[in-house]
Amino acid sequence: MNRGDGLILVIDQGTTGTRAALVSHNGLIVSYAYSEHTQIYPKPGWVEHNPLEIWEKVMLVVKEVIEKSKVDPRRIAAIGVTNQRETTVIWDPRTGQPAYNAVVWQDRRTAPQVDYLRSNHMDLVRSRTGLIPDPYFSGTKVWWLLDNVPGLRERAVRDESIFGTVDTWVIWNLTRGSGDTLTPGLGGAHVTDYSNASRTMLFNIHRLDWDDELLEVEGKIPRVILPLPRPSSDRDCYGYTGPEVSNKLFSGVSIPVCGAAGDQQAALFGQVGFEVGEVKSTYGTGNFLLMNIGDRPIMSRGNLLTTVFYSLERGRATYALEGSIFVTGAAVQWLRDGLKIIEVSDEVEPLAASAEDTGGVYFVPAFVGLGAPYWDQYARGLIIGITRGTTRRHIARAVLESIAYLNRDVLEAMISDTGLRIPRIKVDGGAARDNFLMQFQADITGVEVWRPKVFETTSLGAAYLAGLAIGFWGSLDEVRANWALDRVFKPTMDPETRERLYRGWKAAVQRALGWAKEVPWAYGYEQ
Repeated sequence: MNRGDGLILVIDQGTTGTRAALVSHNGLIVSYAYSEHTQIYPKPGWVEHNPLEIWEKVMLVVKEVIEKSKVDPRRIAAIGVTNQRETTVIWDPRTGQPAYNAVVWQDRRTAPQVDYLRSNHMDLVRSRTGLIPDPYFSGTKVWWLLDNVPGLRERAVRDESIFGTVDTWVIWNLTRGSGDTLTPGLGGAHVTDYSNASRTMLFNIHRLDWDDELLEVEGKIPRVILPLPRPSSDRDCYGYTGPEVSNKLFSGVSIPVCGAAGDQQAALFGQVGFEVGEVKSTYGTGNFLLMNIGDRPIMSRGNLLTTVFYSLERGRATYALEGSIFVTGAAVQWLRDGLKIIEVSDEVEPLAASAEDTGGVYFVPAFVGLGAPYWDQYARGLIIGITRGTTRRHIARAVLESIAYLNRDVLEAMISDTGLRIPRIKVDGGAARDNFLMQFQADITGVEVWRPKVFETTSLGAAYLAGLAIGFWGSLDEVRANWALDRVFKPTMDPETRERLYRGWKAAVQRALGWAKEVPWAYGYEQ
């Protein structure tokens, strides 16, 4: 197949929905399809998804993108997968039936287990994984499931249950029954890539393998249930699409699955952040800033995470510092669905821009605690500075400004950790289309904001990783040539105003920290 005629299929399984995209050799999205899935909230602070519905949506959007594009499946050279990270699935490898709903990365039910780890094993967890113990990560979710789903621990020990993050679940189903996987006998390829593994809090990022001591202290998790860690771009490929998938979607053609990465790592890869010091921020349900720090992990002093960025070969990886901000775009959805002060999300930008300032109002979106650089699972959201003159315009502006403030918090920590000057922030995700927010982001940080022409950088990253594995792209330089600039937002705010506004933000955050611990009965925590 001529590379110019070929395409890479990407499955981008996110927190609120699933996207399929076909990516051409010049880095353009030829066609895409998207479908939302159900959000399940059994208790305050609990968030779940139905894994079977997720797989149904994967099949649906892949079928739709092929039908819309009228592409001959023989043109699809490889498949790449990118995914919501940390979300945890355990299922029966004989039947494909989940043991329980997927426990989502936003879920906070494992706060007691995290308190135990912070009190007794903080240094162990941080030094081995680069992570700060938090309910965000997969390890304590697995621990909770093994302890709370009747009979699950016993089935796990008997090889009757296996664990994976969403990449693992999707790849296992894609390759199920192919008879040509890395782990035959489990139905599909039971694999994960190093970047996703590094988000479990069970993975030693120095040795690039599961850590037996961490498995022991995090609820005695049996190693046998864990997937095989592999490079993000795997020349050997994870497996090939099985008969059911191939017949239903690809006219009987079996396609190699060769690339995978967590969504935030894939976005930095799609932003061609291959040089040390490159930074991207993705504006989605939450915001996630990653900085390429090279081939040696740096342990953060500023409460950032050290994570695997990507890997192109076994036993080697490039690392990143990450600031994970749990709620940003979700706060705009709350304005729409909770407060109902807007009808559709796109209304927030003109509403916010219609206010000259916030009138002294600050909004801290700690709906599920605060992530980097605070890592306070007991923080809760607040709106402060309200007066009789406060209107919905001021609140809308405060919500958008909070996103930019949280990004600055992380950038300050990155600069402190690395000593590097950050010349620009590359941005992507839905809210990066918001010109008001992008300008305020540049103003409050004093750093240029660069927006690319192609916004779907997560899909591009997964495509590039899969394509590099099979030679569809020959090098990182060839990939880099595809990146194109749309617009640069330059800082215009005077430094005195910038720092005065930021001091107000820091004061508001202090009032949000630890609130749920002060009134635990309101959030389902025991005294």
